[in-house]
Parts: sequence; C-alpha cells; structure tokens
Amino acid sequence: MPTRARKGRRYRGMRTHGYGQIGQHRHSGKQGGHGNAGLHKHKWSWLVINDPDHFGRDPFRPPGYLRPSRWVNVGQLDDLAKGGKSLDLTALGVEKLLGSGAVGGAYEVNVAAFTKKAQAKIEAAGGKILTKE
Repeated sequence: MPTRARKGRRYRGMRTHGYGQIGQHRHSGKQGGHGNAGLHKHKWSWLVINDPDHFGRDPFRPPGYLRPSRWVNVGQLDDLAKGGKSLDLTALGVEKLLGSGAVGGAYEVNVAAFTKKAQAKIEAAGGKILTKE
C-alpha cells in the first residue's frame, strides 16, 4: 500500500485519527485488547484462575434448584419433642427432615419435606409423618 493512501497520512493534524475522544486507542496492545476482549480466547487461562464464575453457570446446580436452608435429622427429634409425642417442625422453621440418627420414640411429625430413610425410621418406631399440601 502506498504511503499516501494510508490512514496515518490522511489523519495528520487530527490528534485522534478516528478513534474517538482522547486516549481511547492508546495502551490497548499490551493488555490483549480492551475490557473483556479475549476471555474466550487468549485470556482464558487468566479467567479460569482469577474469575471462574464470570460466565455464571454451574452445571451441577440447575437454575430451578432450591436447597433447603433449615433441616433436622431424626436423631434430634428427642431433644425437640421435650416429652410430647407430636412435633410441628414447620412451625419451628424446619424445611426438611433427614434420616441420620436413631428415633427414641413414636412421634407424629408435621414437616414439609422428608427423605425415605427418615420416613422408614419414624414408621419403624411406630410414628408417622404428616405433610401440609
């Protein structure tokens, strides 16, 4: 390409040479581009180390997955019952009943969700699980 046709000749005396306001085209070479340029290409190793959640998707947690925030094991029912045979775990703020531990008595438990192991242990002890639907 002849010198007279190059952009550098055409924009003499223009200060920015068609790149907008002051400094918008400066210093972009040493960083591998402006901003997030190259995150899927030459900046991928930087992204994996420094910002692994940048693209915001975890295949092991689907978008509709809601993990219960409060739960109780069947081994803790004796402490919660305090001598009674009826337990309302939903009133205590418990969302799920899990099956770890041993059941001390026959309890009638009211809870929103439970595991099969918890249900089997409570029914084996002579109790039952009630759910509000």
